[in-house]
Amino acid sequence: LNAIGLQNPGARKVRDEYLPRLEAFDTMVILNIIGSAVDEYAALAEMFDPVSRVDAFEINVSCPNVKSGCMAFGTSAEGIESVVRAVRGRTQKPVITKLSPNVTDIAEMARAAEGAGSDAVSLVNTFLGMAIDPYRRSFVLANRTGGLSGPCIKPIALRMVNDVFRAVKIPILGQGGIMTGEDAIEFMLAGATAVSVGTASLVTPDAAAKIVEEIKEYMRRTGVEDINTLIGAVE
Repeated sequence: LNAIGLQNPGARKVRDEYLPRLEAFDTMVILNIIGSAVDEYAALAEMFDPVSRVDAFEINVSCPNVKSGCMAFGTSAEGIESVVRAVRGRTQKPVITKLSPNVTDIAEMARAAEGAGSDAVSLVNTFLGMAIDPYRRSFVLANRTGGLSGPCIKPIALRMVNDVFRAVKIPILGQGGIMTGEDAIEFMLAGATAVSVGTASLVTPDAAAKIVEEIKEYMRRTGVEDINTLIGAVE
């Protein structure tokens, strides 16, 4: 359970100092953007659209551990549509919309993102949670609530990925408690085209690299030659 927020050095410093450093690495760069108003999302997309080192945008409309802004957009189809349309109008780069699990029907939110022009969706972000110290009788987190992540959310995240897979045609970036290669395979079987690793990387910095090797081992063991055949293959 965390309330670390979204600390960063600011858009201009990322553009002028951080992104040039990434030229040395042969990998795709997905820029996560966030705002407290629709115009802020649009302005960030416009600022970074000409930057060649940015390959795609992930629109964060779903973070529950900040005091204002993004989560308000991610809990309604109308909010998601407004942000996605604003960003889509400012860039030709691929747009991924990061969905919140703190909704009644996540498939509805995915359809809204797809309809507004999102090229893909990522899910899920953290669940809204709380911790209380029974001796001090106070909230453990200064924010009162925070985002719950890690293995405990995996079964719910997995179900939501499968719900969205059945509802939209755009690719899904699956996430939520992936700690092993087999966890990643489960998400792909549920419908994820790709996966991302969060909490595991905080526990072990090279977790993603290990998970890749475990995926390869699963494929060798089960005779899978093309990993794409696993997407949505659960029966």
